[in-house]
Amino acid sequence: MKLTYFEDYRLGAVKGDAIVDITNLLTHLPHRDTQDLMSALIAQFDGLRDEIQSYVDANDGIALSDVQLRAPIPRPRQIDCMAVNYMENGLLDKPFPINAFDKSPSAVIGPDDTMILPDVPAALFEGEAELAVVIGKRAKNVSEADAMAHVFGYMNFIDGSARGLVEKNIFFQVKSRDTFAPMGPYIVTADEVPNPGNLQVRLWINGDLRQDFNTDDMAYSIARSISWLSSIHTLEPGDIVATGTNHRGLSALHDGDRVELECAGMGKLGINVSDGLKRTWTKLTRLQENDKRIAAGETVGPIGDPAVQLTGKYADGK
Repeated sequence: MKLTYFEDYRLGAVKGDAIVDITNLLTHLPHRDTQDLMSALIAQFDGLRDEIQSYVDANDGIALSDVQLRAPIPRPRQIDCMAVNYMENGLLDKPFPINAFDKSPSAVIGPDDTMILPDVPAALFEGEAELAVVIGKRAKNVSEADAMAHVFGYMNFIDGSARGLVEKNIFFQVKSRDTFAPMGPYIVTADEVPNPGNLQVRLWINGDLRQDFNTDDMAYSIARSISWLSSIHTLEPGDIVATGTNHRGLSALHDGDRVELECAGMGKLGINVSDGLKRTWTKLTRLQENDKRIAAGETVGPIGDPAVQLTGKYADGK
């Protein structure tokens, strides 16, 4: 089943090229407003699935092309992001120590929304292609063997980053800015994703394929990540775990860019980028930047060196 919000946060199930409004089936669930219904549905999904499926089968729905889709989880309780969780297709000799950071729930945006590049002295801005896991059952100190039983589903997720700020090790100001957590267009339930450890992930900027990697390159599997995260804090239904990215295809975002992400089977998430300062950077990917610098005899970083700012405010590094 594929679930998401549309229009004024009506909750729907995707049926082919249409979406069926199931909001009225769920109003008995605890919620403040409809934006809370998804997490409430996830928590009680096993008992509601048959009723929802029967309703969806009996109704034609509205054409997806006629509605505005929203973020599938517009108000998550928490977003945990795995850090440096790919082997970069052999670029790394060994994995970095397992690590993660929290991204602010207020950073969430949905399909066709706009990522705003703020007026801060970042070296550049990037959007990382990631497969996100949606937690379905409370997880506290779960074993790796049991971890996948706590997964509700999966979706596309773009991890926005403001690189190179002065306090380089403070992830909060790098990762948690407004609009820096695009997700969608829907959640795909786990039963429709037989092997999340073998999904192709592709990200395009203005139609140009930049990131193209497989989730089989993860340093720490989804099960390992959930087990480790749950040893630190409890995961609840509707919580999001972003599983990391392969950095080699990352490149700078610019004003007017159209970014599209597709993890296989998750549909395509498209967002826009706006920079009121109209700054520019080199448009090479990290891998291309590395090849250029290696050819010039320079030393490069283990996960790729980012693009260089060319014009605009802060171009002189101040």
